[in-house]
Formats: sequence, structure tokens, C-alpha cells
Amino acid sequence: MITVNSIDEISLALEGSCATIGNFDGVHKGHQRLISMTAQRALERGLTSVVVTFEPHPLRFFTGRKSPPSITLLPQKLELIAALGPQVTLVLPFNRELAALEPEAFVRRYLVDGLRVKELFIGYDYAFGKGRLGNYGLLTLLGQEHGFAVEQIDPVIVGEAIVSSTRVRDMVESGRVWEAHDLLGRFYQVRGMVIHGRKRGGDLLGFPTANLEPYDELLPKPGVYAVWVETEYPGELRRGVANIGHNPTFGENALSVEAHILDYKAQLYGREIRIHFVQRIRDERKFSGPQELVARINEDVRLSRQILDLAAARP
Repeated sequence: MITVNSIDEISLALEGSCATIGNFDGVHKGHQRLISMTAQRALERGLTSVVVTFEPHPLRFFTGRKSPPSITLLPQKLELIAALGPQVTLVLPFNRELAALEPEAFVRRYLVDGLRVKELFIGYDYAFGKGRLGNYGLLTLLGQEHGFAVEQIDPVIVGEAIVSSTRVRDMVESGRVWEAHDLLGRFYQVRGMVIHGRKRGGDLLGFPTANLEPYDELLPKPGVYAVWVETEYPGELRRGVANIGHNPTFGENALSVEAHILDYKAQLYGREIRIHFVQRIRDERKFSGPQELVARINEDVRLSRQILDLAAARP
């Protein structure tokens, strides 16, 4: 897949495209259907398949830090999109100029003149352009004028409710990572760099941990989780137990993310790892001291092994 940030980088190379457009935060099952259908239809018609998305998310542009945390930052989003088979992803910088563009002007500039679109797939609730006035009805009229077809895809339903980024985010924030898997088609992942911690895990407790400096904005609810840890990408997944919290037993306040990788002794400092959250085991709690904490960690490890041995827990 080719990734470009300007329509001018690809417009001259395109004779015709089949495209989809959206924010695609999370690349959940609804997004996956849109992108896969776009790639398949382009293949059938001999067109170039194009995914159009935005950076930053328009809501982030308008509201700043008040916006919800992103489910997937751009690098992971592009990886997930690429796995679905499109040939090109156009990442448009979302700025004041783009935000002020009328829907008709956006269609002419990017879809008609730029992508030479012949068929466009959109989600059931997609709207675009200044004031979000561009919708399925307007796109259909513009398609008739400029010679492209528009297909609006029905929502994906899981658990009798629509799959949405908001629903995924709520599940992760409440620790329901097992349920989030059904909406994402994968276990929720947090990436980051392994940094030096306080060295209590191995030296004091006998359970060395990889302390993570997360890249991601969205973290699961504090607690202990059964996880898979990816020490290289793409690489082997290793069983683990992760803790998100404040280490109350030792009187700390800063939120930390750390993972004990089962049956693994290599040093990971300065390396990027990925933690795939499978199931929440328990809340974080304050113990009377190291001895009680070690006994509880042993139980966490036992439960994690039991969970990760389930067929449904395998990536």
C-alpha cells in the first residue's frame, strides 16, 4: 500500500479509482467492511482502490484536548488499513482550509479532479465538508453530475448494537477488553518504548517487568490483565500479565503500564513492544506488603496462563 499526504502526489497517476472516505479511528469491523469492499470492487472493475482519511481527527482539530482519546494513532491505523488490501491511502492534513471547504468543492477537488473516482463507498452515518453538510443524499446528486456511483454501507451489528468507535472506546476505558475484541476483530493493543522502572519487579518481587512508556492515548481501565506481548514486529507473541495503575502498595501516584512476560528473560530496554490486552483479571489494590503482593502475583500468573490457553484468547 502506498501512503500519500497530498492529492497532487497521485492524481496524475490515476485513470480511475474506487474510494472510501472516513476517519477510521480504531479500524473496527464497520471500517473493515468498508475498506475491504472498496478494495474488492476496485479489483473487479480494474480501478485503483483508495482510502481517504484525515490527520488529525476533525474532532481533535475543533476541540483540542477535550476530544476523546484516539483508539489508534496514525501509524497503527495505516498498518491496519494496509492489511485490508487497498492500494493507496490518502492522509489529508485536517486544517482550517479543509474544514472551511464546502462539500461540493471538496468533491470536485479531491474526488473528481484528484482521484477520478468512479465508485465511492461511505458509512451509514458519514458526513463531511463545512458544517458536515455533505451526506449520502448530496453525494448521490454530485455523483450523478460528475459520473460516479455512491454506495452507503449498512452498519455492522455486534451484540444487538452498532459497532462504533465510541462503543469500542467505552469498552476499553471500562476494562472490557474481551468484549472490545468482538468489535475490533483483534485484541486491543498498546504500544510503547520499554524504559527503566524502579527495578522492584525482579529484584524485590521475583517478577521482572517491562515498564512501558505508552505511545497510545487510550489505556484500558487500571487493573491487572492477561495479555500477549509482542517484543518485535512482526514477531512472536508471548504470554504475559500486565498491570496498569499507580502501585498503591508502594505509595506511588504516577500511572504506569508494565508487563511481566512469562518464561522470558531477555532485556528489552530501549525497544518498542506491543501489549495485546485479552482479559481483565482484577482491580489494582493495595497489599499489606511484598509477601502478600507476591502471593497475589502468583495467582495472577496462574489465571493468565489459564485464560491465554483458551482457543478464543489466541490472536
